[in-house]
Amino acid sequence: MDKKKRVFSGIQPTNVPTIGNYLGAMRNWVTMQDESECLYCVVDLHGITIRHDPEEFRRKTRTLYAILLSCGLTPEKSVVYLQSHVSGHSELAWLLGCYTMFGELSRMTQFKDKSAKHPDNINSGLFTYPVLMAADILLFDTNEVPVGQDQKQHVELARNIAERFNHIYGDVLVVPEPVIPAVGAKINSLIEPSRKMDKSDPNPGAFISLTDDRDTVLKKFKKAVTDSDPSIRFDPENKPGVSNLMTIYSLATGKSLAQTEAEFEGRGYGVFKPAVGEAVDAMLAPIRDKTNMYLGDIAQLESMMRLGAERASAMSEPVLRRIRGAIGFVQAGD
Repeated sequence: MDKKKRVFSGIQPTNVPTIGNYLGAMRNWVTMQDESECLYCVVDLHGITIRHDPEEFRRKTRTLYAILLSCGLTPEKSVVYLQSHVSGHSELAWLLGCYTMFGELSRMTQFKDKSAKHPDNINSGLFTYPVLMAADILLFDTNEVPVGQDQKQHVELARNIAERFNHIYGDVLVVPEPVIPAVGAKINSLIEPSRKMDKSDPNPGAFISLTDDRDTVLKKFKKAVTDSDPSIRFDPENKPGVSNLMTIYSLATGKSLAQTEAEFEGRGYGVFKPAVGEAVDAMLAPIRDKTNMYLGDIAQLESMMRLGAERASAMSEPVLRRIRGAIGFVQAGD
């Protein structure tokens, strides 16, 4: 029997994920766990490059972990854990930082974007966090990394670091491949459909959070930007708002874009936008209910976190020993 591919992906606990995160990535994670050996991580270490309130950060971290479980990631099929609970992430980030070039990090698009957004806090963590992201991936001999198009650059950096390390020390690190969904990889803002939907958008009407209640979901879709042409057809260049809503509806219902076009032909936005809202609410309702259930029993939730961290640590230790050995460290037990 062929060995299952190992998959790793992570998400920051900065805000509640949006339907863009879910449809573009998280829902695919659930499918992947049936066919691959999967690790899914709340990357809380990445979340502290910007200033934050500790209690709020703790609450968001627990909520995100509960959401991951509620979306269908199960301990029976996947390793679901918090990044800060597995010390190998931080250790490997330092080791790999010594094999990462300054020029590589200075070209990272997100460093430039986040520096512009937080000019009063351009800290070294903001600059070096792509190395931590590479460590996240390489710590587990990861074969595939499901990412959105905007994160592909970081997986490419992980590949470059692994190949450089292997060139020096031999075949030590597995070189990962990015996996980008062919459909729905990018869900755009409801207010500015030329931009990606962002859970940190200052305008809450621009995104749908996975914990938004029914009334909020319907109101946001009712106000979603379309255009003056009432026809409902998929044309991203000329009708970006409508095309974005069609993509969301298609992914929420399982209907093709052609079927969606046919369903709403001649019916106008007054029918179409509420229908998208209803479809999204139907998709989110079970996730909301399960999230509330998990958050109602913090002791059980933290027990599941510990189990995930124990499993992730056990999987990472052989990789770390191999890396330390290659570099030349004297290891306990040698």
